[in-house]
Amino acid sequence: MALQGTTGHGVLRRTSVALGAAGLAIAGFAAYGGNDHDDGGGGGRHHDRARNVIFIQGDGMGIAHRELIRLATVGKDGQLAMDALRFAGWTHTDSVDPEEAVTDSAAGATAFSTGVRTYNGAVGVDADGHPVPTLLEHAHNLGKATGLVTTAQVTDATPAAFGAHVPDRGDHSEIARQYIEESRPDVILGGGEDWWFPAGDPGAWPDHPAEDPTEESRSTQGNLVERAKQQGYEYVSTAAELKKADGARLLGLFANQEMFQQANEGEGDVYAPPVPLVDMAAKALDVLSEDRDGFFLLIEEEAIDEMAHHSNTALTIKSGQALDQTVAMVMDFAKHHRDTLVLVVGDHETGGLAIENVDAEDESGEGQTAEDGPFPLAGSDLDFTVDWTTGAHTGAATPLTAEGPHAVELARSQPNTAVFDVLLEAMRGH
Repeated sequence: MALQGTTGHGVLRRTSVALGAAGLAIAGFAAYGGNDHDDGGGGGRHHDRARNVIFIQGDGMGIAHRELIRLATVGKDGQLAMDALRFAGWTHTDSVDPEEAVTDSAAGATAFSTGVRTYNGAVGVDADGHPVPTLLEHAHNLGKATGLVTTAQVTDATPAAFGAHVPDRGDHSEIARQYIEESRPDVILGGGEDWWFPAGDPGAWPDHPAEDPTEESRSTQGNLVERAKQQGYEYVSTAAELKKADGARLLGLFANQEMFQQANEGEGDVYAPPVPLVDMAAKALDVLSEDRDGFFLLIEEEAIDEMAHHSNTALTIKSGQALDQTVAMVMDFAKHHRDTLVLVVGDHETGGLAIENVDAEDESGEGQTAEDGPFPLAGSDLDFTVDWTTGAHTGAATPLTAEGPHAVELARSQPNTAVFDVLLEAMRGH
């Protein structure tokens, strides 16, 4: 399945560009701006306080995913918004799971959110199952507004790791309960309405939709939307309602489960969120920026990971483009709010993605380890193919780009837990 490119010029070397391996990713990924601590519009000074922190995650997004999105969108000589941030580094993604060598999203997000490595499946707890304070909770204690925005269920592993504490990432309704009764983010936007309404009460999104008949309301904690309203949240379920919403606390659930349908190409795969990620993020910024003490906001594009699990290159690209559009909007906000720290990172790599020349004698794999393509290299008459070496996660390091107060401290090789340290320091102004 081919994807049309947009802008950009240049040619692709007639050699394989296999960027899934961590070593090659690291070798080619240097810090923009070096050790320059001068603010100068780039916001690199390590001693400035970050009034606002915007944590943007492409779930499952490794260096090869970023290059795939770039080549398909702007071509060899183009640059994505996420790659234009001034400082760059990478993070190691290892969890401390006793049975698996490679992390999952829950352990990866918990490392970012708490600075503590934990076992796969753990959300906001350490390896012994004990709750650990998150960046969102630290921000709240500093008087800041907080928000969670995702194209996954709002109770999925990544947002949950910032706003809840459970030993099992699958306890979605308990995660939702903790949001509205304990961590209390001011803005919660995404999918997953099924986990907020009890069985037999479909809410705004009907049970058993044609695109996925398995979806149905299944809250184990009663009607959590009603409880959210009692806690002062304005509830919305459509793009029109979101646009009109004017409450200081906002809960928006725009799908039964994820805001897309993940599948192999041509087998029911759809990436068309009822509310685009960029619109949810823009609304969150509108609400949160009213707080005079600033805010902490998590923004996640989940479909990069889910489509990579299915070797679905076309929708990996499409969801990556949606993420990059969101990054561009966020950076426009940051230009007008110089005390804002923005970072873009992946929690792990998914799919063992490799970008290659078209070669009829180099076909490999089937199903979730297939060669996919060809795809057009934007701005040229060349094509490339994509090899998926696994349908699971890999242990590759993930690239990170950042700009704003303390961003220079992220321009290095680091464990994922170090991101927590830098962001907390930035919010505190130490």
